[in-house]
Amino acid sequence: MSDDFDISPTIEPNSDQIGADDLIAGPRTVTVTGIKAGSVEQPVQIELAEYPKRPYRPSKSMRRVLVQCWGSDGTQYIGRRMTLYRDPTIKYGGIAVGGIRISHLSHIDKPSIVPLTVARGRKAMYKVQPLLDEPAAPTMTQISQCTDLDQLRTWWQQADPRHRDLIKARVDDLQKPAEVVDEQTGEVQDAFPEPAAPAAGADPWAEGGAK
Repeated sequence: MSDDFDISPTIEPNSDQIGADDLIAGPRTVTVTGIKAGSVEQPVQIELAEYPKRPYRPSKSMRRVLVQCWGSDGTQYIGRRMTLYRDPTIKYGGIAVGGIRISHLSHIDKPSIVPLTVARGRKAMYKVQPLLDEPAAPTMTQISQCTDLDQLRTWWQQADPRHRDLIKARVDDLQKPAEVVDEQTGEVQDAFPEPAAPAAGADPWAEGGAK
């Protein structure tokens, strides 16, 4: 069986911010590492561990969600997590182009209902679910020292693309044939060489052979 090959990174758009097209492959849970002021049109930039140098710039509706659920002090958001997803029904200029919404947030203990404007003079109730705690991602040291292929496989399934590369490299390293160095010649040899074929006419049952 061949290894899984995730092609979703190859369709990520080139941009200075995370956009709806980044989430075509599915929702993504991200971790806030910083927050700062943006432009007049996009006044908030939320920096994410999973998208270095490509901040999330939430819409006014999603900023209202964040304020209701996490409060107005953006510095308190650092270290918290959210799940972002692509909503294909979001319109711009009357055309459905898709946009980013928040489905789950950490640091809330129950679903939160936020009234959001969906059209001029009309509001709808928007529900955000609590994001359950996840196991901490393995450190580089843990990955480099792990010899359990099942554990590495579990980490790989839960990991972001950066950690997946490290885990795959560790798996490849563990699956390489073991090698030893000949003390006399200094040559690298296979630690488990194929047994030499018996000489013509040799007794296959002699000295250590099958009994």
